[in-house]
This record gives sequence, C-alpha cells and structure tokens, in this order.
Amino acid sequence: MADEQRPIHRKIIHIDMDAFYASVEQRDNPDLRGKALVVGGSPEGRGGVVATASYEARKFGVRSAMPSKTAQRLCPHVIFVRPRFDVYKDVSRHIREIFSRYTDIIEPLSLDEAYLDVTEDKLGIGSAIEIAQQIKQAIKDELQLTASAGVSINKFVAKIASDINKPDGLKFIGPSSIEPFMEALPVEKFYGVGKVTAAKMMAMGLHSGADLKKLTEDEMSRHFGKAGKFYYQIVRGIDNRAVQPHRETKSMGAEDTFPYDLTEIDEMYTELDKIAETVVKRLERYNLQGRTITLKVKYSDFRQITRNQSFAKPVGDLKTIAATAKSLLLNSGVDDVKIRLLGISLSNFGELPQKTGKPGDAGQLMLF
Repeated sequence: MADEQRPIHRKIIHIDMDAFYASVEQRDNPDLRGKALVVGGSPEGRGGVVATASYEARKFGVRSAMPSKTAQRLCPHVIFVRPRFDVYKDVSRHIREIFSRYTDIIEPLSLDEAYLDVTEDKLGIGSAIEIAQQIKQAIKDELQLTASAGVSINKFVAKIASDINKPDGLKFIGPSSIEPFMEALPVEKFYGVGKVTAAKMMAMGLHSGADLKKLTEDEMSRHFGKAGKFYYQIVRGIDNRAVQPHRETKSMGAEDTFPYDLTEIDEMYTELDKIAETVVKRLERYNLQGRTITLKVKYSDFRQITRNQSFAKPVGDLKTIAATAKSLLLNSGVDDVKIRLLGISLSNFGELPQKTGKPGDAGQLMLF
C-alpha cells in the first residue's frame, strides 16, 4: 500500500448540534416546545429560507435551505420565528469554550458542527468516547441543549457516525468496524456524494460501498475525476486529512450543470440570476461580502474559463453580483457557443458590521 494510502489512526470526534437555532428558540420560549418550528424568513411576499427546522417540523419533510413557502405547504401549522443571531453567537462561544477544555485542535465546519482531534487531550482522559460523552453532558447541563457525536479514527467516518443516532446520539466506529461499515453504506449516504453523483453511481450499478470497492483506483478516477481517488480510499476506511484549527473560507459560490447546452444569451442570463440568488443566500448565511466576483464557464467541449472583477469595497447584494456575472459573460464572448455549466463565486472576503437585529437583517451565522 502506498504511503498516502496507509491509514493514520487519530482520535477524532465530530460534534453536531441538534436543530441548533430551533432548539435555542424552544429552550428560551416554553410555548414553542414540542411544536413544529422554523427559524428563518417569513413565507410572505417573496418568501424566505429555512435556516433550521425543529424535529417536529422535520417529520413533515421540512429541511434547512428549503424555501419557507414550501415549508408552510408541507406543514401548514408550522410556526415561523426570526433568527436571533446575537443569542446564537453567545451560545456558540460557550460551546467552543467547552470544546477547548479538552483540546485546542478544533475545526469548525459550518453553522453547528466541528471536528475535534483528541488524540492527545488536555485532561489526559485518553478515551475519545469518554470525552464525547463529557462534552455532550456539559452542553446539556450548561446550555440545556443537545448535541450528537461521532467518534472514529478519521474525519469522514466520524462525521457519518454523528448522524446515525440523532438527536442526542453518540456513535463509535472503531478501526476493525470501519471497512464493513463502509461496505454496507448506501452511496447516497457518503458525505460528499451529491444527488447527481449518486444517480450516476446507481446507473452504473453501484449502490453501496461494497460495489464501489470493486472498482480499481484508475476506474474510480476515470468515472468520477479527482473525487474518484477520495472515494476509492474512503471506502477502505482511509482518510488522512488532519483536523485544521482556524479553518478560513477562501471563497463561496454556486454553479449549475444544465440538462442541455445553453446557446441563447437570455437563457444564460436567466440561469445566472438563479445562481446569483443561491450565492447571495449563502453569503447572508455566513455574514460575508467579497471584493472579487468570479464567473466560471464550461463549454460543451468541456473547455473551461474563469473571468473575475474586483471592487474597492466588499459587495454581496443580488443586483451587483448578477449584473457583474452577466457583464463578465458578455465580455468573454457568447456568439456561437454552447455552454453546459455556469458558476459564480465571491472571494477576498470582508466581514460585515455587527447587525442590529432589526427585521431584514442577516446576522453573523458562523457557529464557532
């Protein structure tokens, strides 16, 4: 086995807060407990987006990032609550403080989750399972909230494990159990395998990790590009990525591959408007603006280009992002071309000023 494919055994915990925003709201308002709840934008007017749904709402199919109008249609009695970002940030700081009692090697992933490397923990406990139990109990005792934890020897398996017994779950997948576990795992449950890739795998007769394991590394790379090598390793329980403290987002964007090649500028503009809306929602979610807007274009012959424009001050509004992307596209030449993919991203970030909490404000959303 090549050195890069030799598994490194660490003690990794993945902590994922349970319905974080909704749980905070239910904790602070007894009238909301046990009820279907959405934290996010109102479904009225142009409508908002679901930031978090309580487990009572999830039973009806309500999910994060879903349009609020869709959530209301699925669950007519759902209660909508506007986010209180200042409260969530205070809770987040407390959670981070709990983590830091055990390790300084903490990698925040998104709004409500993080990896912890406790290979060498501060308190000399030695057991990652015991540390995960203590962290969960401290969160429950000090914040009256629940978290789920996954424990394993690498990040990939720990993340999957944390989702198995939600809410308030704890799952350990040890070294000897990883390969059988990965072989039985449906491909759509692999973290990093999206709907399109999962559909492609299933069309190839690849329905589980065991099926993926039948392919050689070259075959995996040929079918799935750079990700193929990662899939090849992870189905064998190999993920040597280190937990990286202070991980910083360098860019944020969205892209779409179309079911047919675009040839008309109006079609291209329509798709750019949709992509720009997705980008803006993600920027608002993380309270970010960027000074550089980048357009990605992939043609029908798979040739790919990027074009970018920078601004003196950070931008993040829909009008500017969409207009800039259209201008970059137009200047790249759209006569007699066939486009299969368009993407927009922002980089060179500057954090927004602290929000007031008034209606319409998007507050800081990064959990840690």
